[in-house]
Amino acid sequence: MKSLLLKRLWKVDAMTSGTPSRLTGDYYTSRFSPMSVESAADGDTLILNIGPQHPATHGVLRLIVEMDGEYVKRCEPVLGYIHRMHEKMGEVKTWQQYLPNMGRVDYLHALAWNWAYVGAVEKLMGLRVPPRAEYIRVITCELNRISSHLLWWGAYLLDLGAFTPIVYAFADRERLMDILQIVTGSRLTYCYYRFGGVSADIDDTFIQMTREFLADFKKRLPMYHDLVTENMILRGRCEDIGVMSVEMARRYGATGPVLRGSGMAYDVRKTEPYSVYDRFDFDIPIGKNGDAMDRYDVRMAEMSQSIRIIGQALDMLPEGPHISPDLPERIIPPKGEVYFAVEGARGKIGMYVLSDGTPKPYRIKLRAPGFSNLHVFAELARGTILADALSILGSLDLVIPEIDR
Repeated sequence: MKSLLLKRLWKVDAMTSGTPSRLTGDYYTSRFSPMSVESAADGDTLILNIGPQHPATHGVLRLIVEMDGEYVKRCEPVLGYIHRMHEKMGEVKTWQQYLPNMGRVDYLHALAWNWAYVGAVEKLMGLRVPPRAEYIRVITCELNRISSHLLWWGAYLLDLGAFTPIVYAFADRERLMDILQIVTGSRLTYCYYRFGGVSADIDDTFIQMTREFLADFKKRLPMYHDLVTENMILRGRCEDIGVMSVEMARRYGATGPVLRGSGMAYDVRKTEPYSVYDRFDFDIPIGKNGDAMDRYDVRMAEMSQSIRIIGQALDMLPEGPHISPDLPERIIPPKGEVYFAVEGARGKIGMYVLSDGTPKPYRIKLRAPGFSNLHVFAELARGTILADALSILGSLDLVIPEIDR
């Protein structure tokens, strides 16, 4: 039994003449103590791989799980599959060339990352953004937030075994992609914001389509709640599952709906206001128990709050240029360093930029909320059954490429 287990754990690499591969067998035994391998060999526990290509891991996340029957004894995320080198690429591209990278860090809320980067550079340069551009950024970023939450909603329920909701979610999401395509020219990895504003102004068609979507989506959300939220099967899979206290969330640096689901009303748009968010009336939804159901409810409520913000921004939209008339032809910020943060769909996005006064950044550091939110999973999953562990994983709303370490 022991030799059979080791054969499964230690893939033999033919190129190394029978030596266990460092990224397979040696990796397991170095990160999981030899005791766990021995106990697994005796039949007490089982080492299980979830991913790196698995529907429930949403991309290339790999989880090494030690199982004791149906219960998770230990779990560890493996991050080696998800490096994208975005921070390093920032050192070899000009300030303008680095803009498209942001849409690849989080492809579901690309505009929030786009905003974090241009906001940091504008802060470093002391560049003023025209009021109209600020409102356009709010409108488009909140539309993108709803789109992100819709995909999470459909995919999460698919993880739990319900197929119908993702069909409804994608129907609404397609409308949002049509709207955003008008001004961005893209349907997913948006690169719309520019230093000093946005690349193109919004027109009457965009405004009309947005207002029509908001009116229709207000009617759709109650239907979503009737279809899913009040469903006893969903509540059985989410209530009292993955309970996370505020102290645990803060210990891991979790932010966004994951933190707010535990009852802490921390939202960068309110606590560290940027742009024109302080001019809008909206609430910060929070949970009470910190379980998967609370994280679900927070995201559903956030879509309603985004509708409120977009409606106010459209009503208050000022006239004027969509990009700063003082924008220099070449972007070369002065020497210095800045930190700028925005609220993304998955939490706080931080952008640290260091300039040495040349056409290329000297250093860029990304604060990706998914990185912190993922690591809380190892503690939350411990002691749960495997089905509940997957419910917890989905409730964290992970977009794996944003974890760039």
